[in-house]
Amino acid sequence: MQITSFNPLIATAHSDSIIKLFEELGFERRHTKEGIEIEDKDNVVFRMKDANGFYLDVTQEASIQRDITGIRINVDDFDEAYNLFISHGFEKFLEEGAIDTPSSKFVLLKSPSGLVINLVQHITK
Repeated sequence: MQITSFNPLIATAHSDSIIKLFEELGFERRHTKEGIEIEDKDNVVFRMKDANGFYLDVTQEASIQRDITGIRINVDDFDEAYNLFISHGFEKFLEEGAIDTPSSKFVLLKSPSGLVINLVQHITK
């Protein structure tokens, strides 16, 4: 299993203000992924990138009470990475577990100390 990308993520009910802040820091919107249903709620993910090649994901979900920060880790073997995190005490952050979309498979995991990981495998056709 190899990590193919690694960057911070912010899940928030206030994506406009978070995006504006990071645009002022030099980030630009690169990709928007809409229609992601997690626990019967619609989510939108904004992928941002700056001139130095740093990425940031901002997820909009209206019912979030408090912003959640974590790390997005893209891997080339989802199952192997998932089992590794589980063996280190991580648990599913959401009850429904792994989510499949046309372009990715992902799961939110939480460590015993509270670290949130969005584990992703990008699916290419």
